[in-house]
Amino acid sequence: MSRPRTVAVVTPYYPPKIGGVEQYTAHLAAAVAADTGMRAVVITTRLDGGLRTRVSTEDGVLVVRLGAWLKLSNTPLSPLWPLQLRRWFARTGTDVVNAHAPVPGLGDLAIAVAGRRPTVLTYHAGSMHKGERDSGLADRLIGLYERVLLPRVFARARRLVAVSPVSLAEGKPHSQRITPGVDTDRFTPGAPASQRPRTVVYVGRMDRSSAWKGVDVLVRAFARLAADVPEARLRLVGDGDALPGLRALAAELGVSERLETPGALSGTALTDAVRTAAVLALPSLTEAESFGMALVEGMACATPVVGSAVGGIPHVVADGETGLLVPPGDPEALAVACTKLLTDGGLADRLGATGRRTAEECYAWPRLTDRYLELFRTL
Repeated sequence: MSRPRTVAVVTPYYPPKIGGVEQYTAHLAAAVAADTGMRAVVITTRLDGGLRTRVSTEDGVLVVRLGAWLKLSNTPLSPLWPLQLRRWFARTGTDVVNAHAPVPGLGDLAIAVAGRRPTVLTYHAGSMHKGERDSGLADRLIGLYERVLLPRVFARARRLVAVSPVSLAEGKPHSQRITPGVDTDRFTPGAPASQRPRTVVYVGRMDRSSAWKGVDVLVRAFARLAADVPEARLRLVGDGDALPGLRALAAELGVSERLETPGALSGTALTDAVRTAAVLALPSLTEAESFGMALVEGMACATPVVGSAVGGIPHVVADGETGLLVPPGDPEALAVACTKLLTDGGLADRLGATGRRTAEECYAWPRLTDRYLELFRTL
């Protein structure tokens, strides 16, 4: 009997860190581990900033967390990674390498040092340009990376996976599209949206380096709708170094008493937060938001969603059918859309029901991870 083939999933971050890429890689690793002909190893970075490698088994998956010497913006780095990746590929008997980006560094190196092992690069974003007033140097470095280095990484990978039509991997000759998904058995509908407390929820990271998520726009939008919907509350689910500034902004706008910041939630607490919300909003500002997994989780819970018409969001949310779209960076338009869903119960329930059907038909995880397993088998 032949031994199980080992797939190394290489990702800069992994749960318990919350984020779309983290959930994507966790579901993929679990699917590989559950396949009788494969075994999974995850190679990622430590979340606590330590330098030594930590190894553990999490949900049946071997997880190797490498130390990082420094962190530039959202990018951990270490000069030891090329050597460490080669060592762990050999030690675990890796047969196929599946690297995840766009965070530069670990994924790029995994493709570079894989040797003769077949490689799959999954690219999760459009251009990462921040477009902010104080991001000139960062945008120049990002532009250099996307123009010069990234095409070489793409060319070296045996296969590319684009997670949405705006992914920089989309349309390449050796690419295919496999979107993120949702656990439709875990994220399930609660009461109809019209019967839920008037709570607007955001789920995601709130780091200063991720200002493109536009959470400050949501806080400003909530301040605008607060007078029209006096019972409304805003709940920001997640952690990050931008959270104190968001709380200060809410206080400045006079809505701090109606703001909840429970931190990062997981398990039942997370699903309950999405299932009981009257609206889930994703106010992203740039094409760095290539999909918007939180939107699909909201749709699976029959929670009406509002997203920015930017990046991959319009490919997930059909305006007026499965949710509402607004121009990015427009707090007034976002306030109007949220108010509409908070006050028009019929619309909220209709969008929620259609969103649930769409999540079941298009984004259930088993259908998507099966495509990965077949891809790995062909390699």
